Amino acid sequence: MRKALKIIFIIIIVAVLLVPGVSAYVTQSVSDDIAGVDAGSGISDAEAEECRSIDPQCILVLGCAVWADNEPSPMLKDRLDTAIALYKAGIAPKLLLSGDNSIVEYSEPDCMLRYTLAQGVPPEDIFLDYAGFSTYESVYRSHAVFMADRMIVVTQKYHLFRALKACEALGIEAKGVASDQQKYAGRFYREAREVLARNKDLFKGMVKAKPTYLGDEIPVYGDGTVTHLN
Repeated sequence: MRKALKIIFIIIIVAVLLVPGVSAYVTQSVSDDIAGVDAGSGISDAEAEECRSIDPQCILVLGCAVWADNEPSPMLKDRLDTAIALYKAGIAPKLLLSGDNSIVEYSEPDCMLRYTLAQGVPPEDIFLDYAGFSTYESVYRSHAVFMADRMIVVTQKYHLFRALKACEALGIEAKGVASDQQKYAGRFYREAREVLARNKDLFKGMVKAKPTYLGDEIPVYGDGTVTHLN
């Protein structure tokens, strides 16, 4: 019994040290590829040129909560506003809107599409990914289904680290632009959860885990998929 308790204790200590250590590794290894880190300031001219330097084929916008009235939550609205501004500045020619559509009554991509069209983005420049059930799956599908090799990823800074690490693991050249425009509720919970999520997605990237769904190839450098709207 004593030996078993000792082994359990060692496992707990290793986990306590390893999990935050892996999270720190993920954040540090991709931090130089993130622009727009000052909330509300947008990106500088130098950062814009750095984004253009990879000749991105699209801007990947990662989905998040949609409110009950089918309006984007503050976090999602800020992601969309940031991505639309980058598109209109000529950083990349297409938008790839990826999110959860796992139940009929809830669709992040549809909400993202309506908002983006309302801001004047032409439908032929918008691609929709209805099977972006997680950060890793959105990134995987951007390459495997939408054929993106070079892209800009837009989400809040805390979230960008593992998204960019997934891009690196899957052979996608990417730059991240932080969409933080304000302070968001629930910061402590999100950041604590993110420590575990970075560990999980790092492992998925190492083993090249496949997403829930793949499907036919839809090259992001062609015409958009808005006609596929559910």
